[in-house]
Amino acid sequence: MTLHLDDLRVRDLGECHYDSPMSELLPTKQTSPHYVAEGDRVLLEDTVSMLAGHGLPSVQAPSFEAAGPRRKFYFDPAEVTAGVVTCGGLCPGLNNVIRGLVKALAVHYKVKRILGFRNGLRGLTAEHRDDTVDLTVDGVRDIHHAGGTILGSSRGGQDADEMVDSLVLRGVDILFVIGGDGGMRAATYLSEAIRARGLDIAVIGVPKTIDNDLPFTDQSFGFQSAFARATEFISAVAVEAAASPNGVGMVKLMGRHSGFIAAYAALAASAADIVLIPEVGFALEGETGLLAHVEQHVRTKGHVVIVLAEGAGQDLLDDHGPSSVELGSLSGAGLPQHNGRGTDASGNIKLGNIGELLKERITAHLSAVGLTPTMRYIDPSYAVRSIAANAYDSVYCLRLAHAAVHAAMAGRTEAAVARWRRRIVHVPLPLMTSRRNQIDPDGDMWMSVLEATCQPAEFGPVRTRDTVPAGFC
Repeated sequence: MTLHLDDLRVRDLGECHYDSPMSELLPTKQTSPHYVAEGDRVLLEDTVSMLAGHGLPSVQAPSFEAAGPRRKFYFDPAEVTAGVVTCGGLCPGLNNVIRGLVKALAVHYKVKRILGFRNGLRGLTAEHRDDTVDLTVDGVRDIHHAGGTILGSSRGGQDADEMVDSLVLRGVDILFVIGGDGGMRAATYLSEAIRARGLDIAVIGVPKTIDNDLPFTDQSFGFQSAFARATEFISAVAVEAAASPNGVGMVKLMGRHSGFIAAYAALAASAADIVLIPEVGFALEGETGLLAHVEQHVRTKGHVVIVLAEGAGQDLLDDHGPSSVELGSLSGAGLPQHNGRGTDASGNIKLGNIGELLKERITAHLSAVGLTPTMRYIDPSYAVRSIAANAYDSVYCLRLAHAAVHAAMAGRTEAAVARWRRRIVHVPLPLMTSRRNQIDPDGDMWMSVLEATCQPAEFGPVRTRDTVPAGFC
């Protein structure tokens, strides 16, 4: 995708007239990589073309608007009612973001009222628009110690005009949408409906995805907490497999279309022999297939440990019919569409349960060659996604919340706050769902996994390469 400067411009509601309550902190600041001036931009790429013959960087290089407090802001805080909603699946750090938003709005900007809409965007429908909670500093003081979200969450395709009606009826001037790609799409539709009516309502997204699959962000909040917790399950299964005759330990982790959690957790645990992710296809049968590799490990090592992303091997499920259990998933641009499985409430394609298929096939294969396995298979997804944020993610969530409030009060709208090249920036909402962040099968991250596990670059003749290493160890 080729992006130009205009693609990265963030909409604003108009000229800012009100002095910022943060202004007293700004006059003494000097321009630096950490100070946000009005004209600051953060480059999309880390290299820029030079102006012909002058040796100077082009001012038209694609760049994001830097996030942070402005000297002037758009809304009169004494008149502002803000709304907060959490959407989609759970993720460590949701409560941290809610707490950060409330404290920044109430303490620094002293807004009139902060409403929490319950159970996701369902709370903005006509039936549920009155099911709200007033968010106060005292009420959110300790919520960051708990996982989940105090507001509840849901999936589903709500009508944009109906949601705008709810915002108008509740007098909302600013809406913060904390969600994944479904939430960011909904926030975009909502912004477009607001714009079509000529309303002065700002919509700011705080992108959330436990799979780390949203683009234009260095890393999603909650991801580090999630893969750290997943590491514990891999280590436990490895102990069980090693202590069992012909032990097969398998952990299925989140990762519908991106295998970041599986890859990072496997590297951190240093116990996995095989890592399977959606970005890298694999074959089961044949001398170089997965089943043969599993057999080799069990014969030579006595056991094998497999870390599996839930979206891996979906083509195998298509080949082997409906024996798998179906799980909800988010659809991915450019990914195979698995027909016949239906969609969830948000219209997202469902994934089949690759873990159950592999459990059946590995058990059958090893039993057939006289190595009847002791299978240890777990899917700790809910135990991983429901934990409280760790220290790193707690800081990250707070900074994103502060940036979101500053953006909204300055009249920015139809934008998300995200960290790009270690700076928090404003990203136009449509870009947050324009593509999917995935592991590059030819990149250094996947190479680290191959080196750590000693697994071959491919199981079976899945795709053609000029050179296909047989293994690294």
